[in-house]
Amino acid sequence: MNDNFLLFHGFSALAHLGFMLLVFISWVCKKVSIKGLEDPKQNGVLFYRQTLLSCVVLIVLNLVMCFLNLLYWYRNGWTKENIVNFSDTVLRALVWLFVSVYLQNHVSNSTGSKYPFPLRIWWFSSFLIFCFCLVLDYVFYKQIHSLAAQFLVLDASSVIIGLFLCYVGLSVKNEGNTMSRFYYESLLEGSSSVTSNHRDSKRGGETITPSATSNAFSLLTFSWIHPLISVGYKKRLDIEDVPQLDSLNSAQRSFSILRNKLELDTSRSSQMNTLSLVKAVILTTWKDITITGLLSLLSTLASYVGPFLIDTFVKYLNGHRDLNAGFLLVSAFCVAKVVECLANRHCDFKLQQAGINVRAALVAMIHHKGLTLSSQSKQGHSNGEIINFMAVDAERIGDFSKFMHNTWLVIVQVGLALAILYKNLGISSLASFVATVFVLLSNIPLGRFQEKFQAKLMEYKDKRMKTTSEILKNMRILKLYGWEMKFLSRIDDIRSKEAHWLYKFIFTLALSCCAFWVAPTLVAITTFGTSMLAGIPLDSGKVLSAVATFKNLQDSVYNLPDTISMIAQTKVSLDRIASFLSLAELDSGLVEIVPRGSSDTSVEIADGNFSWDVTSCNPTLTDISFSVFHGMKVAVCGPVGSGKSSLLSCILGEVPKLSGKVKLSGTKAYVGQSPWIQSGTIEENILFGKGMDRENYEKVLEACDLKKDLEVLSFGDQTVIGERGINLSGGQKQRIQIARALYQDADIYLFDDPFSAVDAITGNHLFKECVMDFLESKTVIYVTHQVEFLPAANLILVLKDGRITQAGKYDNIIKLGSDFLELVDAHKEALLEIDSVGYEIMDVSEKRGTFRKNIHDETIKGQNDELVHMEEKKRQLVVEEERERGKVGSSAYWKYLTTAYGGALTPLILLTHIMFESSQISSNYWLSWASPTSESNEPRVSGFKFILVYVAFGIGCSLCILARTMLLMQAGYETANRLFYKMHFSIFRAPMAFFDANPSGRILSRVSTDQTAMDLTIPYLIGPYAYIVIQLLGVILVMSLGAWPVFLVFIPVVGICIWLQQYYIPSARELARLVGVYKAPVIQHFSETISGSTTIRSFDQKHRFQDTCLKLIDSYSRPKFHVAGALAWLGLRLDMLSSLIFAFLLVFLVSVPEGIIDPSTAGLAVTYALNLNMLQALAILKLCNLEIQFISVERIFQYSSIPSEPPLVIDSNRPDHSWPSQGKVDIHHLQVRYAPHMPFVLRGITCTFQGGTKTGIVGRTGSGKSTLIQTLFRIVEPTSGEILIDGINISSIGLHDLRSRLSIIPQDPIMFNGTVRSNMDPLEDYRDDQIWEALDKCQIGDEVRNKEGKLNATVTENGENWSMGQRQLICLGRVLLKKSRILVLDEATASVDTATDNMIQKTIRQQFSDSTVIAIAHRITSVVKSDMVLVLNNGRIEEYDSPTTLLENKSSSFSQLVAEYSMRSNSGHSIAE
Repeated sequence: MNDNFLLFHGFSALAHLGFMLLVFISWVCKKVSIKGLEDPKQNGVLFYRQTLLSCVVLIVLNLVMCFLNLLYWYRNGWTKENIVNFSDTVLRALVWLFVSVYLQNHVSNSTGSKYPFPLRIWWFSSFLIFCFCLVLDYVFYKQIHSLAAQFLVLDASSVIIGLFLCYVGLSVKNEGNTMSRFYYESLLEGSSSVTSNHRDSKRGGETITPSATSNAFSLLTFSWIHPLISVGYKKRLDIEDVPQLDSLNSAQRSFSILRNKLELDTSRSSQMNTLSLVKAVILTTWKDITITGLLSLLSTLASYVGPFLIDTFVKYLNGHRDLNAGFLLVSAFCVAKVVECLANRHCDFKLQQAGINVRAALVAMIHHKGLTLSSQSKQGHSNGEIINFMAVDAERIGDFSKFMHNTWLVIVQVGLALAILYKNLGISSLASFVATVFVLLSNIPLGRFQEKFQAKLMEYKDKRMKTTSEILKNMRILKLYGWEMKFLSRIDDIRSKEAHWLYKFIFTLALSCCAFWVAPTLVAITTFGTSMLAGIPLDSGKVLSAVATFKNLQDSVYNLPDTISMIAQTKVSLDRIASFLSLAELDSGLVEIVPRGSSDTSVEIADGNFSWDVTSCNPTLTDISFSVFHGMKVAVCGPVGSGKSSLLSCILGEVPKLSGKVKLSGTKAYVGQSPWIQSGTIEENILFGKGMDRENYEKVLEACDLKKDLEVLSFGDQTVIGERGINLSGGQKQRIQIARALYQDADIYLFDDPFSAVDAITGNHLFKECVMDFLESKTVIYVTHQVEFLPAANLILVLKDGRITQAGKYDNIIKLGSDFLELVDAHKEALLEIDSVGYEIMDVSEKRGTFRKNIHDETIKGQNDELVHMEEKKRQLVVEEERERGKVGSSAYWKYLTTAYGGALTPLILLTHIMFESSQISSNYWLSWASPTSESNEPRVSGFKFILVYVAFGIGCSLCILARTMLLMQAGYETANRLFYKMHFSIFRAPMAFFDANPSGRILSRVSTDQTAMDLTIPYLIGPYAYIVIQLLGVILVMSLGAWPVFLVFIPVVGICIWLQQYYIPSARELARLVGVYKAPVIQHFSETISGSTTIRSFDQKHRFQDTCLKLIDSYSRPKFHVAGALAWLGLRLDMLSSLIFAFLLVFLVSVPEGIIDPSTAGLAVTYALNLNMLQALAILKLCNLEIQFISVERIFQYSSIPSEPPLVIDSNRPDHSWPSQGKVDIHHLQVRYAPHMPFVLRGITCTFQGGTKTGIVGRTGSGKSTLIQTLFRIVEPTSGEILIDGINISSIGLHDLRSRLSIIPQDPIMFNGTVRSNMDPLEDYRDDQIWEALDKCQIGDEVRNKEGKLNATVTENGENWSMGQRQLICLGRVLLKKSRILVLDEATASVDTATDNMIQKTIRQQFSDSTVIAIAHRITSVVKSDMVLVLNNGRIEEYDSPTTLLENKSSSFSQLVAEYSMRSNSGHSIAE
């Protein structure tokens, strides 16, 4: 005992002396190298004065103890203990005096943000010395020294001051924007060389992740991530702060490897299946799999060293003690623990790294496949479903990497456990083996159920995502119709079915978890019961070794339910992705590409038969043969549904070819009937990946009549276009699309009726300037319904029922009569409408230029004042995604916990786990207490009582686990469901401004990834975190029973752990938020790519879009990779600190004299302490992971509180059932703008639409026509002014009451996925005979009858299996069915031929003869028979009168519009001149 005392205090004195010499030498060297000090500056360290005061206090305390020692020794004499003790206190006083002088003279002059490295190491070391002194003085000093109380005061004071100095040493001062140097030391940071590597390693002007260039020590301790954590601690991290991935972790590399492996395997087996995909994924990451496998094995072997040595340790404590043998045991325990920690952390990091790479490769592969899908394959998979492959399935396969080795590791762990049990318990280990096998086999049926339930869960998740994606794209239409709540109920119905399978899935998961939590107790009962029956003696060492083995096995087996669940989920995801990747692709051989210049023919189709559905017996196009020479202009015309758009698709190679040949010579550009616009600036949409040629760019803008539009936009061509061009008018979108095609300078141009979306003047300008002038030398094939553009063509193709019925020049085929003559006659009939109002066609060539200039001047003048006022606050319509700042608020956790049942289940869950932990500790304490300390001692209780009590505790544990698991499952399920419905209701009730500013990909990210986290992740993070905290408290309780002084180290170490967690969490939290923010662009880009795949392929831009996708994936992977690195950084440091507590406990138990602590209790303390590092690290890591994952909840809460539209129904002010009875619309001083930072679109409009009249609204593109209609439906709320319908202010009644009483045929004809019936009557208000009647009135009834299923005929996503004209007729059928008193036509006939337009106008006049009809139209013939005409210009009323009155005034704007249209229609040949 005296030897131990002398040894330790002698070591303390030598340590103090050594430190003083080290610092003195370091100081002298620095003096010599610097040769004089600089002028003193204000120090940059933290708590300088308090630190100096602490050192002075330590000096005073040690000097006081020296004085007291001298007094005592003067009275009682000198001993060798006195000399050592006196030397220790004197040296302490001298060292702390030296430290004080060093602080005053050196640190006070330093501008560094940290104290010198030697000082900080000394403070940490001295703190440990103080702790050991306190423990030893308490144990030994009562027997040695009468100054025990004084020395305990000194030790306790020193420990407190030492703890403060440790905190100061680990802290960094941060003032203003000053960046501290990055230190890399053993505990916190590592090697300083990483800094220079971090700063110098560049790729393309951006920093590469330091993990690619760091030294071995930095990689071993994860110090390479510290610069990023340090930056995140000082400021909010942005994506620019996150280093780029190195080439080994780039999406490009992973994608290339996966694609090559898949192609190689597919070429051998000729078929893509799940096995092929699994092999390719494994081969993509085989190096990571091998390394992590070895690390997992090493970690597992190290983790069983503790249980193996427990028996030896208890025997050592119970027998003769040899201090050397004791410290050898301690060293074995500690080395194994350190190896286990290092292997674990590196394995986890490498597994996450592999998961990120696999996910990146799969997402890129899915994107690549989406760009090459055949038309038939695409019909079977909606955009929403394919997005699910990326957002959910690829993510899940990436997450599986963390569970990759668990299956075979369980076998290794069970084998090691059985070996230890056999060593201690002999034949009884066979019972353990049988019980373990039974537990494992019992989970097989549960695993099968999980796989089945997971497949069904994903099936309904796909349906929900498919429906949600379609709804989000068409939300404006749903709100116009007042259908949004009906479509919300559709999503709710799908969710209820999804929730049914979710409940079954998590129920089986709960049963599986329950079984495995109970398993170790069952195995222990079986083992000890067998030992008792077999007469095998049980001493406390063997029992505790078995308990430690069971606890180790328990931790492994706990993960099995999650592993089996992940295997089931991953298999389903692999099956789904493999099924998608095996779909047929577009046949690249459909079109034969001939080298440019090798032939006079640009386009040639010979004997072509084509069909969108190759299994159909009715081809889409039959006997197609024609040739187009270079520079020809070819017009394609025909009635609705005749195959015009399909003909262009054949030339593009989009339609499967049944027979014949298609040849193309030269590059091609395509302009679709429905504008496809990307999110981005107008300039980016026009350039479309091509470099800027300013001269050509300006010519294109001029040809497409875009300059005037750009002048009035706040940001010009840098204006960010919202998703699908939501902040542009239909005409503007179409002209940007044409500009994109013109800028590419292709050889062949394919136009699918782009002129129908613009007004007459703009359409004439586009045709003349673009087709006839700009593309004069190019080959142009254009589909058109406007007969006036046909005479300019060199060749006209007339289609009917999928055949070319006539072909030739205008003058030639018009003489042949038949189909073409029908189109021309219909056009002439429309022109008669103009003649019928008495308008005389005159030469307006001079006035046309003046009129166009006047409009231009008025527009610019009207905008100038507005732009001056808006300049300071102008802002883009589409905003960056909002992300929360700082930590996740406690209110978010509280809201989540109290969502289900008011939080009543939360205390019950905690109570059941406390009872479980209490039962477990009690059962293990019973085992250690009741078993003899050695085989020679008598047991304290009989064998029957020993087992009976243990079984009783086991049953108690089982019941508590069952109750806890079921309560957690129910709470998580109910919370996820309630938040789902709340978020979706909030989204559907949001105003259109929300959807304009937030792309659908951003919203889809919330309802897919975040909702999946809510369903399957969050509850199983919160629960386990609470369990681990309770377990940790239990471990500390048990350890304190064996060695209470462990608290002296535990409390400061926990303080350091908490500090590390606080230092780490700001960076981790912001990185996790960046992961969420940068996932949406991947989904958004993919959604746009799929929608515009035809355009992308036609421009040969597949590779560019694939590259963009890879860059977006890397932007998403960057923060994800560094989240994993930061987690490993924290985890390793927490593990090391926990190992320090473990080492302290062992040293204390080895050093304590015999008889003070019971060996059984000490053994139990060590048994529990073996898991301390895991539990302590897990507690902090789970807390960090919970906060990171809880960002998904935060994001859902964010979308659950979107500012809502006005109420759907205002009960106190509901209009009469017959309202509106007259249909009179009064508009007073109406001013409208889309957002406070945007200019006014309508500027003080006042007019009246009398009930029962037809009013036509005309004006240049962008003049405010569609905005007026949106205001009528309150899609946009008036900024000032009011609209009255039959005397009722529409702003005073509910939105549903308003919108349900109005009817509209929108500009974009939309059909939803479903059937004809569900599209005609989604609210299910009408009978079948009424639906047929409406279909017949709009002359599409026969077409529907010819479809399979008739009213149940399939409508695919966006109605893509119906032509644009047919979709428009279905929209007409909807309003005929509803027959409201007020009907709005928003360019409703833009997509149909003149004959169909005439039919629609006639039908409307007949069916809505007593209704108020408000019609926006670009075809003058559609409005010339109106009762009134409203001419808008720059958001103001330019003219409002009857057509006759306006036409009488030859200088009126309307008169000039009609003149333009008439001249164009009657002088078609002049365009070609």
